[in-house]
This record gives sequence, C-alpha cells and structure tokens, in this order.
Amino acid sequence: MMEEGHISGPTPQRAAPLSDRVMLGIESSCDDTSIAILRGSRLLSQFTAAQHIHAKYGGVVPEFASRAHQIHIVPVLEGALKEAQCSLSDLEGVAYTRGPGLQGSLLVGSAFARSLAWSLDLPLYPVHHMRAHVVAHWMEDAAPNPAEAMLALTVSGGHTQLLDVHAPWDMTVIGTTRDDAAGEAFDKVAKLLGLDYPGGPVVDRLAGEGNPEAFTFAVPRMDGFDFSFSGLKTSVLRVLEKELAGNTSPSQDFIRDVCASVQATIVSMLIGKLEAAADHHGRKSVAIQGGVSANSGLRRAVQELGDRRGWSVHIPPFRYCTDNGAMIALTGQYAAERGESGGWGEAPLARWPMQ
Repeated sequence: MMEEGHISGPTPQRAAPLSDRVMLGIESSCDDTSIAILRGSRLLSQFTAAQHIHAKYGGVVPEFASRAHQIHIVPVLEGALKEAQCSLSDLEGVAYTRGPGLQGSLLVGSAFARSLAWSLDLPLYPVHHMRAHVVAHWMEDAAPNPAEAMLALTVSGGHTQLLDVHAPWDMTVIGTTRDDAAGEAFDKVAKLLGLDYPGGPVVDRLAGEGNPEAFTFAVPRMDGFDFSFSGLKTSVLRVLEKELAGNTSPSQDFIRDVCASVQATIVSMLIGKLEAAADHHGRKSVAIQGGVSANSGLRRAVQELGDRRGWSVHIPPFRYCTDNGAMIALTGQYAAERGESGGWGEAPLARWPMQ
C-alpha cells in the first residue's frame, strides 16, 4: 500500500528511466472522467469526458458528478484503448485516484479500477491525487523533466499547496491554504461579477483586456508559507457594492479591470510565497501544476521569476494541468518500480492528508 504523507527517500536525485510497463490510469476525483495509457512515461492515449451540467448551478454538484462518471467511464476506457491501439490483455497494471476528492466520484473510479484489475489479475496502484499533479512533470513529453530538488506550487480549484520535492516519490507539503484555494477565489470572484462557471478561464481571458492596477485588493498576511484567499473575495465585494450603489450595471471596462486586478493580486500572492519558499529551502528550480497552472498570468509570472533569479522552471503542458489520467498512470508507474502496490479492500478517501 502506498503510504500516506511524506515518503522518505534518498538524497535529491534524478528519477531513473522507467521500464516499458503498460499502465492504465483512472482519474475521477471531481467532475472529469479521464483515463490514460502509458508505456513507461510515454503517453499512448488519454481520453477525458467533461461534465457541462454543473455550469447552470455555478459549481460542481457531487451527486450529478458521480452519476456522470458511471455513464462515462466505460466509453472513456474504450476510447483510450482504441487510441493506444491496445487491448485489455496488453495492460500490466491499473492505477487509480484513491483520494482526495468527492466521495461519490472517487467511489465510481476506485470500484471500477479494483474490479478491472481483479478481473485481469493485474497489480493495483492507489494514487494520491495531489501527489500525482507534481509527478506529471516527469512525463516524457513534459521535458525538460526535473533533474534536481525543486519547490513546487500546486494550484487548483480545491487545493493550493507548496511542496519541497526531491523526486517523484519524495515530496513534503510545506505550505497550504487556510481557507479558499486559488481556483475557488477565481470562481467566486467570477460569480460576483455574473460571469459563467467555471470562472477561472473567463477571468483569465478578461484580465488580458483590463488594467491590473485599476484596483487594490486586500492581501492577508500569513505566517510561514501558508495562503489565505477569503479576504480577497470580501475586498472585491466591497468594490462591487460601491460601484453598484446606484443600482447600475457594471460596465464591461469595469469588469475587465476587476478581473485584471484580481488576477494580478492572486498571482502576486502565489509567486511571492513560491520565491520565499525556494529561497528558504535553497532551491534553484521551481514548478507549478494543477488546473490553475493553465492561467496565462501565472505561467508568465513564474517564467519571469525563473529568468530573474536564474532558476530552472517547470510548467506542464496544458493537457497535464487539469485533472488527467496520465498523471495517475505515471504515479502508478513509480509505485510499481518501488514495489508499492495496493489491495482490493482499500476504500476511497475523500480526505487524505499528504502528511
């Protein structure tokens, strides 16, 4: 069984090349059903079914999500097998997201993965979703792969974490959010502005057309390397109340400027903590990962940080930013190399601390 929390390992090292094992990866932690097939660290196929029903409710509805996973999971597997030009008999292992995530969504994926592995008599590899986001940097087509210890920032709709990473199997959380995640902050601001869900991509698009210095928003002071974004939402709300005091609708220029200022504030908070943590731990390599790592402002800012400090920077291709089966399969590959298989009776874990 893969151990919860920090996995002890040797001194910082380059990950050795993986064997040519064919690994299936199943991701179902939230509202995307994604299945990938890898040979070593090379992507043979990846199929993902998105769920659009949640847009009308302004957020993910867990019951709808789990039902959609039940509908999607077999066709998604069939699509992944067809694209990879292989059959079930070619698989040599099954990796799946055990947690954290939505309990019902995790249950669909884990039950399917365990049943499939049992029926094919294949080893099973339960994967920690947050760890897998970091491991995605070692995909063959995510080159250059990390070759030294690095400071990694995971930013998604539900999580914001800073990790000191020595290897794909050796990482420690050194900072996390005390309230909202960065992705939640983008979505909540978008909702205040009457923008569509999911709000992050919409805010990012409009931010490119606005003035990032138009408004100054509250930035909570947090000790150490932890984050807090709840005060930002309140600060935006106060600006909106002032703008709409006369029951007028906000202008498009106003919305663009708010989006640009919010994005600049969030990115500044994230980059500031990332740089401080890298300095504290003596790292010369930094990385971002997770759904919000697709944000254009954040990608640009972390690259500028690397250029300014002379650090190496790792930014995943867009296909590995959001939840995806490839990162699950690759984490399973490293678990297989280390002999860390799971068991049939391991239930999904909606809450699964990394340490």
